[in-house]
Amino acid sequence: MSTKERAPEDRGFLVGIIFFILGLGTLLPWNFFMTASMYFNKRLNSSEWKNGTLTVRKEYYFNNWMTLLSQLPLLLFTLLNSILYQRISEKMRIAGSLVFILLLFILTAVLVKVPMEDDRFFSVTMATIWFINSFGAVLQGSLFGLVGLLPQKYSAVFMSGQGLAGTFAALAMIFALASEADSETAALGYFITPCVGTLLTLISYMLLPKLKFACFYLDRCKSKSYELETFSQQQPLADAVECSGMASDGPNGSVVNGNPNRDVNSVCEEEGGRQAFLALQPENESVEKSSVLEVFKKIGVMAFCVTFVFTVTLSVFPAITVDVKTVYEGKWERYFIPVCCFLIFNLMDWIGRTVTSLVQWPPKESRWFPALVVSRLIFVPLLMMCNVQERHLLPVLFSNDVIFATIMVFFSVSSGYCVCLSMTYAPQLVDPKDGETAGALMTFFLALGLSLGAGFSFPLRFIV
Repeated sequence: MSTKERAPEDRGFLVGIIFFILGLGTLLPWNFFMTASMYFNKRLNSSEWKNGTLTVRKEYYFNNWMTLLSQLPLLLFTLLNSILYQRISEKMRIAGSLVFILLLFILTAVLVKVPMEDDRFFSVTMATIWFINSFGAVLQGSLFGLVGLLPQKYSAVFMSGQGLAGTFAALAMIFALASEADSETAALGYFITPCVGTLLTLISYMLLPKLKFACFYLDRCKSKSYELETFSQQQPLADAVECSGMASDGPNGSVVNGNPNRDVNSVCEEEGGRQAFLALQPENESVEKSSVLEVFKKIGVMAFCVTFVFTVTLSVFPAITVDVKTVYEGKWERYFIPVCCFLIFNLMDWIGRTVTSLVQWPPKESRWFPALVVSRLIFVPLLMMCNVQERHLLPVLFSNDVIFATIMVFFSVSSGYCVCLSMTYAPQLVDPKDGETAGALMTFFLALGLSLGAGFSFPLRFIV
């Protein structure tokens, strides 16, 4: 009897709902800190007066440091997680990370009401961002391995949750502003929201062992030592057949599922496919995987593409885009950045990723795809020449709000689309046995792109 036939029913799609919440919860930290940049900048970038005269205006470059100190932990702890998962239990990694993230968010909410010198507040906030994203990297890597043990559609649900995390954070900021409360109260309410979201994520994870459907797949795979902490898709076959895919995350942490042309259940259920896999992997004998260098040679173009996409995206978003000012005075000034920067980016990025399920052009073998990726470089000068304030060297060419919003639409849609294609094409270029290695490599280059983009944001912001 096949695994699919023996699997219990996921009643009410409860496991799917839980993994949607888990996906949403993993990217709340990055998105809430990024969207709250207006609050931090207002509190930090204060003017100093001496003898009734304005003497110093200290610039902390909060957006640049926030981006850098968010992405460096992702790069470091993505590598570290591949070692941690063998030495620390899954429950400790996931539940422990969520608890620490919750405590750090509570600290951030408390600091809203605590008077503090700017330098000290900046240092405490940067340390909080570093540790939150460190725990977040371990959390994401562990959850990717967990959802990879379930049927493929649950990975799509998990990634959908991650894709909407940024939109959720942007809407929370808009609602906080619309409450007409004073800035401190609005900020406090804003940071309480991810506390509740993280607590809900923790409760959802603790419910998983109580659901028969989840236990059927997770316990079965763990008993065979198939717990994967890289971004792989795995489905039990007979007693010992492994089928791997891949997934990874985006600039706001959104995740893109691997090989859509390979349905794990259908391949493993087909008699011919079963015999082929069993022939390659006899009982008590594992398939010999290719070396990392051999896999990299096959996916090198896609590794370059995902690195370049995120380098371009993070070099200007949010470090530069968040400083664009509206030309209209009044209440719209309060909503301009939450709507035209964060909401548009997250919504359009998610749409760009979703479109790839319908259209995949250019094909993976085409040179047009890396050309399309490189062409996104045009968005860097376009966004730098919008109405970014304060400026140093470049002139303002696009002061109109509509032009800025239009550029952001194409910038974010192309980002999500190109990232999704890169992560989708990579596992199709290697043999199924090398899917795990390809996933680990693409994850590293994705994190590398995020870190490079964060680094480039410093000189680019100075040039503006």
